[in-house]
Amino acid sequence: MSNRHLARTIAMQTLYQWDFLGRPEGRIEEIMKFCKAEFASNFDDGGFIKELVDGTITNMEQVDAILAQFAPEWPLDAMTVVDRNILRLGCYELRFSPSVPSKVAINEAIELAKGFGGEKSGQFVNGVLGAIYKDMVATGTTKDIDKAPVVKKVEEVQSATPL
Repeated sequence: MSNRHLARTIAMQTLYQWDFLGRPEGRIEEIMKFCKAEFASNFDDGGFIKELVDGTITNMEQVDAILAQFAPEWPLDAMTVVDRNILRLGCYELRFSPSVPSKVAINEAIELAKGFGGEKSGQFVNGVLGAIYKDMVATGTTKDIDKAPVVKKVEEVQSATPL
């Protein structure tokens, strides 16, 4: 498991537990520390877990409004706690995180849904986040990182270069 995927897993577990407990004010740091200690005590994430959790919570009102718009048949309170928080994290990364490419945000959220959600969670998350991304493309609101050219691996460039 990659370091970033592990960090996303811990961030999702933190958001899940916080939401499950009724979103207690002032407890997110404690919950985050507990989840990190419980699932990856020696893991140095470079602050990525905190960035994800804080970013998701800071933008939660906008994230929830976006999710309500793109999943109108599934009100947030009708979603499972796992799906809701995977979507929140994925939507935050997709729309607000300047350093995470949109396709990475979607793929990571799908993988979390497959690992932690129900049988159809991966498809559900893919459908909602995919619709949000299509809207971003259609309205010209994609992030700068999505507009940058893709950098190829050194091996690919070397093997493609004639001698």
